[in-house]
Amino acid sequence: MATVTNEIEIASSFPAEKVFKVLKDFENIAPKANPAIFKSIEKLEGNGGVGTIKLITFGDALPFTHAKYKIDALDESSFSYSYTFFEGDNLMGILDSTTQYVKVVPSGEGSIYKLTIIYNCKGDEKPSEETLKEEKEVYEQTYKAIEGYAAANPELY
Repeated sequence: MATVTNEIEIASSFPAEKVFKVLKDFENIAPKANPAIFKSIEKLEGNGGVGTIKLITFGDALPFTHAKYKIDALDESSFSYSYTFFEGDNLMGILDSTTQYVKVVPSGEGSIYKLTIIYNCKGDEKPSEETLKEEKEVYEQTYKAIEGYAAANPELY
């Protein structure tokens, strides 16, 4: 089984504490901030912590319709969490799963959002370089949209 890694880093003017608070509310913010990518995100089981399973229904801007993921780890003191997509057409028929490791690192007055994605392939077939590039762009666009939503709604965060 092959694996592929994709890494994303985005600088933010927001402090790590605020970024992490906003990211914890992803299921509510993402469909409002970036509806072309996220139609809805619903909690299927759990309380939002480790073990929680959520269903994403993707928007029309993506070639996928849905995905299920499970929160694997959540550490508020280090501003980090991880989650694994284990079901859905976002796995493109070639992946067993993808695991995302998120860490928000304080940097001066702001922070750096770091995301490492591990693609666990079923066999030797891997996501193309073009697919990895497009996915990176979607994550960057989504992060900036969520950051913009939080900036426009400071009373919430």
